[in-house]
Amino acid sequence: MDLIVIFGSGAVGKMTVGQELMKITDFRLFHNHMAIEPVIELFGRFDHPLVEKIREDCFEAFLKTDFQGMIFTYMWAFDLPSDWEYMKNVTSRFERTGGTVYYVELVADRTVRLIRNKTENRLLHKASKRDTVVSDDRMIREETKYRLVSREGEIPFPNYLRIDNTNLAPDAVAKMIREHFNLPGVNPKRAIEQIYFDPVRDDELEQLHAMQVESFMPLYEIYHDEGSPAIESIERIRRRAAVPNRNYYFICVSGARVGVINIGHNDPNEHEVSFISPIFILPRYQNRGYGYAAIQKAFAMHPEVKTWKLDTIKQEPRNCHLYEKCGFVRTGEEEVVNDKMILVFYEKHMD
Repeated sequence: MDLIVIFGSGAVGKMTVGQELMKITDFRLFHNHMAIEPVIELFGRFDHPLVEKIREDCFEAFLKTDFQGMIFTYMWAFDLPSDWEYMKNVTSRFERTGGTVYYVELVADRTVRLIRNKTENRLLHKASKRDTVVSDDRMIREETKYRLVSREGEIPFPNYLRIDNTNLAPDAVAKMIREHFNLPGVNPKRAIEQIYFDPVRDDELEQLHAMQVESFMPLYEIYHDEGSPAIESIERIRRRAAVPNRNYYFICVSGARVGVINIGHNDPNEHEVSFISPIFILPRYQNRGYGYAAIQKAFAMHPEVKTWKLDTIKQEPRNCHLYEKCGFVRTGEEEVVNDKMILVFYEKHMD
């Protein structure tokens, strides 16, 4: 099993980058405060041996899973031999499984980190930081008492990456890490296991409409096609929802509605041919494998369907790649919508 260690000074963005990296890989995040906060909450103080025990138990249990690996965040004091020894012990547990360990050091200006120390996401996940006056003072004390930034050439490991993320968004840093180490993406099987379909009720069609507008508006702003779902009326959605052989479903993950899929045929007697139209994932949930997983879920839900059909924009290679990855093949039919956009049509014939 692999391990990604993200380390750096306080409020440099270790947890937030880890959260973004978890979205685009099959790595799970174990940030440092996941062990610290429950101890402080229960006992009213930091108890180092207890925190270490929680970490050890989590490492031991996680190594028995089938995930690609873990993202572990840590504030590494390079002038403390005990910290070097601790990191050696942690990483060796993963290396003994045959896994690879990747080391990512984040550095950022103190002024930026003091701002990040008060961000909503940080305070949500780290209750001990919510007294921001104390937290700011503690952060400054830590970096004056310990050396939390490595010296040039000090990190001896081959899989090491240093990123100055002073002016970089967390998702951009996560993509840099994934691309630099060529990390595998989200496990499609796991994405399929995560999602489920929730039938859309009539009183939920307005919510569906709002989600559809949000999802398709970026494409409409590029192509300005009159048939775009971004400008489709709620009345048309209601008519489609009323067709007996067509069904709208919310695509759900952990109780959250991440997108929508419509499955079926306008002919109420047709059950061997089915259209997927539309399907969309909200922008904030894209690039996590949910679109692929939803299509696979649709296939499994309707074993009676022999031929699946859909269409997409030829000028959008990511959409085309997704459908081709799902086994769809272009029929050769194309429709010129305007001088910017061509629709291409796909079919998948089930074995």
